[in-house]
Amino acid sequence: MILAAIDIGSNAARLLISEVTSNEEGKTYFNKLNLIRVPLRLGFDVFETRRISEEKQLMFLKTIQAFRLLMEAYQVDAVKACATSAMRDAENGMEIMERIQKETGVQINIISGDMEAGLVYETHAAENLDKDHNYLYIDVGGGSTEILFFSKGKMQDKISFNIGTIRLLKNKVKESDWETLKDSVKAITKGSKDILAIGSGGNINKIFSLSKKKEGKPLHIDLLRDYYREFESTSLPERIIKYNLRADRADVIVPALSIYINVMRWAGADEIYIPKIGLADGLIRHLWEEINSKKA
Repeated sequence: MILAAIDIGSNAARLLISEVTSNEEGKTYFNKLNLIRVPLRLGFDVFETRRISEEKQLMFLKTIQAFRLLMEAYQVDAVKACATSAMRDAENGMEIMERIQKETGVQINIISGDMEAGLVYETHAAENLDKDHNYLYIDVGGGSTEILFFSKGKMQDKISFNIGTIRLLKNKVKESDWETLKDSVKAITKGSKDILAIGSGGNINKIFSLSKKKEGKPLHIDLLRDYYREFESTSLPERIIKYNLRADRADVIVPALSIYINVMRWAGADEIYIPKIGLADGLIRHLWEEINSKKA
C-alpha cells in the first residue's frame, strides 16, 4: 500500500510518500519512496502579523496542488495532512484550510501542540532503545519545540512549547518562555540518570550530515556548541557558501542549535542521536494504524 503524509510546518511544507508492506509474521516495513520539501516559511508572516498574506496563501495553494499531482503519479492509496504552529496561530488559518480543500480536494487538519508531540511519538523512535538509559526526544520546528521523555522503555511525558527557530529570529520568544522550558525539562528529568537525547528536525539532520559521523553514532553536546559558535561568527552569505546551506536553512540553524544545546544541558544529556525521522513519519504510521483498525 502506498501512503502519503503532508506536514505543513512554520518553515517548510513536506510531502512524504511511503510504501508499507507486511511479512508473513506480521512485521510492518515502511519504505520511503520520496520526500519533497518546499520552503513556504509561513511563520515569517504569522509570527509578525498573526495572518498569512495573500502571496503566501497562493504559494501554499500551489504547493498542495503540486503535492496532489505527485500523489496521483505515485498512485497513493491514502493521505494524512496536518498543519502545526504557524497555522495554529494564524487568525485566517481555518479560512485558508477551507479554500485549499475546496480547490485541491486535500483536507489539512490544524493540530494542537500536544497532538503534534503525540504524532512524533508515533515514529516509534524509542522502540529499539535499551532500557538502561533514559531518553529525551527533542523535535525543533520553526514555531514550536516538542519534547518527549522515555524511561524504562516507556514514554513518561510529552510537552510542546512555543519556542521555535522562526519565533527566535523574529524576537517573539520572551525570557519567561525560556524559563518555562527550562523548568519543565528539569522537572520531567529530575532524578533520572544516563539521559541520552534523540533529535529530529531538518536542522539537526543537517548538523549530523556536516559532522560526517556514521549512521547510528551520536553527536556530543560539545560538537553542537562548536557548530553554534562557528555559524554565529559567520555572516548569512558566508554560511550559505562555506557549508553549502540553503538560504532557508542557513538562518534558522543557529537558533535551532541554541534550543538543542539548552534542552540537553538542562536535562544533563551529553549525547544526541539523530535517527532522521520526524512528524511526517509519525503521520504515515498513524495513518497505517487507522487503516488497520478499520479492517479489524
